[in-house]
Amino acid sequence: MFQKVLIVDDIDCNDVAAMRVLESLDVPHIDFAKYCDDALLKIRRSYLDHAPFDLLITDLSFKADHRSVQLTSGEALIEVVKELFPEIKIIAFSIEDKSYRIKSLFDHLGINGFVMKGRNSMIELRKAVEIVANQDTPYLSADLQYIFQDKLVNEIDDYDIQLLTYLSKGVSQEAMESVLKQAGITPNSKSTIEKRISKLKIYFKAHNTTHLISITKDLGLI
Repeated sequence: MFQKVLIVDDIDCNDVAAMRVLESLDVPHIDFAKYCDDALLKIRRSYLDHAPFDLLITDLSFKADHRSVQLTSGEALIEVVKELFPEIKIIAFSIEDKSYRIKSLFDHLGINGFVMKGRNSMIELRKAVEIVANQDTPYLSADLQYIFQDKLVNEIDDYDIQLLTYLSKGVSQEAMESVLKQAGITPNSKSTIEKRISKLKIYFKAHNTTHLISITKDLGLI
């Protein structure tokens, strides 16, 4: 079982509930942070003190307040921690329910588990901690397993999501080539963009670009 765990969440009741789960598993050292910047500082300090955390449990969304921060989301924290301290196990604990976003946490950020906050979240969190501690297999609760089996989620790639995101922000198809070039995103030729957007319209059976954005927002892809 884990010896030292850091919980990062800006809601007090979530901190307490997660702490009770860890206490029931006899985790001897539990620490907390309400800001991702503070969490990273605590993790860095733990290594300097030769007493590193071996598990990070973090929310994904953090409400902005008067304080200026560099790491504004759980994803940003996870990315930095995985880069600097890859041996730390990470469980995302969030209300997030967008399939693509959850799958990206595993595929691109390499998290070890995801637990959705809800009625049974404490039971699920306990299972996640136990499995992540004792197995190399990532933990995803049974009612979310469809994410890795969903043909749609697996066929849509990051480039598609970038195009859809820009379209949703008002970038026209005609202006997309220039925007992608400025952002350093490739391929960015006009013909490639037209073909990809046309493919997406066909795939989602969208009548036009506005309809395409509406459908993909409803599906949680953007």
